[in-house]
Amino acid sequence: MPPPTEADLDRLLQAARAARGHAYAPYSRFAVGAALLDEHGRVHAGCNVENAAYPQSLCAEAVALGVLVAGGGTRVRAAVVVGVAAQPVTPCGGCRQKLREFAADDCLVWSADDRGWRARHTLGALLPAGFGPDHLARDTSGTGAGTPVGTAAGTAAAAPAAPASGTLR
Repeated sequence: MPPPTEADLDRLLQAARAARGHAYAPYSRFAVGAALLDEHGRVHAGCNVENAAYPQSLCAEAVALGVLVAGGGTRVRAAVVVGVAAQPVTPCGGCRQKLREFAADDCLVWSADDRGWRARHTLGALLPAGFGPDHLARDTSGTGAGTPVGTAAGTAAAAPAAPASGTLR
């Protein structure tokens, strides 16, 4: 998919800021807005929605993903997260995993606040060695491709030992 254009980034930033203005955050008072660019160039935005039963709260990125799916989107090309804090606000660990369901490792994730851009990361940098849909691909070739390292199709085996030097080759 092509990278987002400057116009796309402007639309994402405006949408994330607008969504942040609607955040329901009476407990933390930490309002967050998020906007996602889908494979068709459409923008989908969401804000955080807190709940007195804290684990039931929704992050802005999760809300935006729900809006994306409800709107017929299936891929995330870019994401913008807007929040005001000393450090750039990035998606939490759970939202990084949720984004991975719809985005590739090279998907760009920008952080911004009320004044402007704060940081840019790839999803792969935010979620290194992330687990995604490709891990669940089924081998239909009969070659064993797609099976875990160290196993043959249909059999279990121990994982290979780490290299003695502690480095990966």
